[in-house]
Amino acid sequence: MRQLVRPARLAPGARVAVVATSGPVPEERLQAGLDVLRGWDLDPVAAPHALDRHPEFGYLAGTDAGRAADLQNAWCDPAVDAVLCARGGYGAQRLADLLDWEAMRAAGPKVFVGFSDLTVLHEAFATRLGLATLHGPMAAGLDLIKNERAQEHLRATLFAPETVRTITATGGGALVPGRARGVTLGGWLTLLASELGLPHARRSARGGLLCLEDVGQETHHLDRCLTQLLRSGWLDGVRGVLLGSWQDCAGYAEEIRPLLADRLGTLGVPVAENVGFGHCDGALTIPFGAAAELDAEAGTLTLDETALR
Repeated sequence: MRQLVRPARLAPGARVAVVATSGPVPEERLQAGLDVLRGWDLDPVAAPHALDRHPEFGYLAGTDAGRAADLQNAWCDPAVDAVLCARGGYGAQRLADLLDWEAMRAAGPKVFVGFSDLTVLHEAFATRLGLATLHGPMAAGLDLIKNERAQEHLRATLFAPETVRTITATGGGALVPGRARGVTLGGWLTLLASELGLPHARRSARGGLLCLEDVGQETHHLDRCLTQLLRSGWLDGVRGVLLGSWQDCAGYAEEIRPLLADRLGTLGVPVAENVGFGHCDGALTIPFGAAAELDAEAGTLTLDETALR
């Protein structure tokens, strides 16, 4: 697995498009997020359909066509330096095949930020554009609006990525000790499993440092997703694993940790736990597509180069 193309870091005054790719966005939270970005001396612009609601399916922020057009137009606008997703939920899967990937490739590399449901787009940017992305807080998310640690880590990654070349776990600890080198990838476990076998999906995590997290799932669901990744061979050749948050799942110590040890401990690679990314307060920003070294016992991920150029 090779390191992907890194977009340029942001500078004061950079224009940032905020796009609702998935679930509906409360107006007050969107405005609060835009205010935070303005406080960073950015020029944030909400996409035209950012506050839409789907007429039939209340879990979607407007129609598929509208959401896809917002993302497409923002990415292809030469005045836009970065695209930040407004929130996750569900809906990004419905956009992946509506986008003109050749036009987006021609538009050149830009910063893309999101997590949760946006795992689908992280994977698409990697496989279709060869572009590194940022798994981090979203514009209308509570972390960006209210959590200082999440704000500062994302801000540093965007403006001064040399200051965060080493990412240190907020909880620390090794499920399986050791060191490993590879290229970062991953995201929401449920979405990674759901993408298996699709025409443009990544064929395997070989050579990767795989980041995994999930939210609001029963233990048997997580077991099913992990087992699916194992049985498909998708995890063959993975170099290491970083575990993020498992918010609103069963008790971590009682159920989730034993499951992760059972399913991932057989891989023979280092596994770091409680790294502090995903659906948790103060989530760290993790670059995807970056060559790095994992030290599971120290709870550190050290990038070979800055996340952004």
